[in-house]
Amino acid sequence: MTTSTTPGGRADPARIAPDTPGRGTPGGFAGAIASEWTKLFSVRAPYLCLLAGLAITAVFTYYYASIARINEHPVQPVGNAAASSAVLVQFAVVVLATVAVTSEYSTGSVRISLLSVPRRHLIQAAKALVAAVVAFVAGTMFAVLGTAVAWVAFDGRASFEAGPGLLQVLAIGLYQALVAVLTVGVAFATRHPAGSLSILVTLLWALPSVLLGLGGPALADVNDHLPHGSGEHFMRLGAGSPYTPATAVLIVAAWAATAHLIGLYVLRRRDA
Repeated sequence: MTTSTTPGGRADPARIAPDTPGRGTPGGFAGAIASEWTKLFSVRAPYLCLLAGLAITAVFTYYYASIARINEHPVQPVGNAAASSAVLVQFAVVVLATVAVTSEYSTGSVRISLLSVPRRHLIQAAKALVAAVVAFVAGTMFAVLGTAVAWVAFDGRASFEAGPGLLQVLAIGLYQALVAVLTVGVAFATRHPAGSLSILVTLLWALPSVLLGLGGPALADVNDHLPHGSGEHFMRLGAGSPYTPATAVLIVAAWAATAHLIGLYVLRRRDA
């Protein structure tokens, strides 16, 4: 606080100094987004997650295409290799989005965030949006890299069309974005990285593996309505599906929205 004195000796009302924290910064939802973006990329974890995603994509797609070539599988769209790699690559996005939420709870800095943005739905929405944008861009990058690597490894046993190939790349990016929103909701509900990762590993990998391993049409139908099972139906081309790609997107979006609402309920009911 500073004051100024008029020639008559009277002090003007106190004014905020130019360097007062928060002065001139954007407020509301736009400010929350800017803050979340800065916080996310001020630590090394997101960069490590993205590098891990690129490495996993390259290794998995090369292996997938090589096995298909060696075993002389029928010719398939080359982007299916990148779509199949999502079963592992999605966990790079899961860790990134989990860290974006739980790191603030572990350090206690979430209190500052909630004081800066008292309306809790805004801070959760900002985290979800930032994580989704990063995941979408990363997912499309993973898909492009995976398609390029697989094309070499397929060695002629894959097809490529520009239009469907582009749609497949965007579909993979969309799936990763929805996984990020799902993760943010679960992270706000659990507030702990181990709890969040346990739930998400079970939902996105362990449970589908068990259902498909046990076999049977009833269990396969259950898997078709889980996030990754539904995601495969709009990421992979040329595979049979019990519903349209649009329906598959809506199923994954419904999972993400449900997790988001549960996380918001916990955020509003419990103190930081």
